Amino acid sequence: MTDPEAQILDFQRALARLPTGFFKGEFNGGSWGITIRRSDNERRIWLFAEELAGNDVVSFNLYQTSQMLPLLKPCEMSSSKVIDFVLGVQPGAE
Repeated sequence: MTDPEAQILDFQRALARLPTGFFKGEFNGGSWGITIRRSDNERRIWLFAEELAGNDVVSFNLYQTSQMLPLLKPCEMSSSKVIDFVLGVQPGAE
């Protein structure tokens, strides 16, 4: 089993590598349209992704608390789905 702290660190590193704004990416063999917005102080990150040839979506907010701890808030889906997506998505698919 994966250490939860290590998993969230991997998640944060993968998220930091993704560009702000709209881009296309590939995940599990499908093309996705992805939008990421970051607050000016980077204490809130919002992601919305939708499968372009399907009906799947991934959406969440990630907050940095006043203690600088990450607080992941998925939108009506599991945290594991969100984490798997961010760790697996490859930007730049057309």
